[in-house]
Amino acid sequence: MAWLDKLTLNPMNKRDFLKAGLVVGAAAALPLKGSAEATTIAKKRKKIKNWVWTNPNQKDTDEELTTRYASFKAGGVTGIFFEADSERHFRAAKAHGLETHRWIWTFNRAELITIHPDWYSKNRNGDSCADKPPYVNYYRWLCPSRPEVQQYLEQQVTDILTKDYVDGIHLDYVRYCDVVLPVNLWANYKIEQTKELPEYDYCYCEVCRAKFKEQYGTDLSEIEFPEASLSWRLFRYNNIVRVVNSISAIAHQHKKLITAAVFPTPEVARRNVRQDWTNFNLDGVCPMTYHGFYKEKVGWIGNAVAEGVHFLAGAFPLYAGLYIPDFKNDEEIRQGIQAALKNGAHGVSFFGNVTPSILEVLKSAMAVVNA
Repeated sequence: MAWLDKLTLNPMNKRDFLKAGLVVGAAAALPLKGSAEATTIAKKRKKIKNWVWTNPNQKDTDEELTTRYASFKAGGVTGIFFEADSERHFRAAKAHGLETHRWIWTFNRAELITIHPDWYSKNRNGDSCADKPPYVNYYRWLCPSRPEVQQYLEQQVTDILTKDYVDGIHLDYVRYCDVVLPVNLWANYKIEQTKELPEYDYCYCEVCRAKFKEQYGTDLSEIEFPEASLSWRLFRYNNIVRVVNSISAIAHQHKKLITAAVFPTPEVARRNVRQDWTNFNLDGVCPMTYHGFYKEKVGWIGNAVAEGVHFLAGAFPLYAGLYIPDFKNDEEIRQGIQAALKNGAHGVSFFGNVTPSILEVLKSAMAVVNA
């Protein structure tokens, strides 16, 4: 969810690498704050929602949960994305009027390596991330072409949504592996990614190759530069879209909501991780508009939101993901919230330590919106 500190060649935990997965890029030149389109969207906005990404700590006392979730609600937070299941945390949040959604890793999953190693993605060199993961050890990507992978994920979601204290499902890692890393990380890995390198380009397994040939009538091996093939790229976009939309159907059968954490703009998402989130069937999307990861100023959040809102064309709400450590102070957080809302976001989602002062900033921002 959040890509954090600069990478080194030493082993890292999952949070340390997240920042590295993003590639520096600029949003397309689309309507910005103050534009007619953004104003129209703002007028049509029905309900603002604000979220917090968090991992429930089992050491939290009931008193701490009561204090925390009461302050969240009072500060303008409307829902929580929990990265792990904890009935106690979920019910405590619900008791204070907060929506409780289970946040899951979708395609990046390591639990099946020894049971079904054949389910894992292969790169252009033919290496499987089951035994040769790219970049970091926990990068183990399932192949979305395989029906058994889709069925497995559908069952995982079904099991989660049958619990009465879960209001919805929130999908993360709902994409392919990062094809390119930011340029300032190349030295860390002693690589130059001025083009898409085969060892980071997924998935080229036999199932993907067969399905591509079936759909497009072309053997992938006959394409001299597959990384430049528009059909091959579209095939992979649609692979992710198909699985997401099948999971969405399950969520809606259970009369529960489905959202996803995605890369910051449609262009960046498609280019860097083969993720076409504007074609997902969702109830909301949380683009990770983490300006610091792209070496952008706070105002860029508005650009990223504007691009997403433009291409969604009202299909579902967009909530701008804000990475708290990237902001120098609370005033910058205020500017980030305002940039998102003025460009059509239906709210924001925070990753990081949501302090009382941040809640005050959010509360004041919501007061302006509701005035």
